[in-house]
Amino acid sequence: MTAPRGKKAETLARGLVAERLAGCVNILPSVVSHYRWEGRLRRDAESLLIVKTSASKLPALKRWIASHHPYAVPEMLALKVDDGAKPYLKWLAGELK
Repeated sequence: MTAPRGKKAETLARGLVAERLAGCVNILPSVVSHYRWEGRLRRDAESLLIVKTSASKLPALKRWIASHHPYAVPEMLALKVDDGAKPYLKWLAGELK
């Protein structure tokens, strides 16, 4: 998910973890996005948030983002994880309870 740089990205990350919708959120503070919006080419400086969650949490996570994100159409993409370090996956599952 992308978000405005700075405080808003931090607020989104903290809220997702506080609500146990994410076990961890990484913020890559500096990305530049090029896209078309309302018929115009745009270029914006943003942060990229990598949200670690489970498939069962996705519906609630999407609702939370839709109600807290400042963008009219926030970017939300889910990428399936086929495998990972067992201790990390166990920790993540525990954080999402």
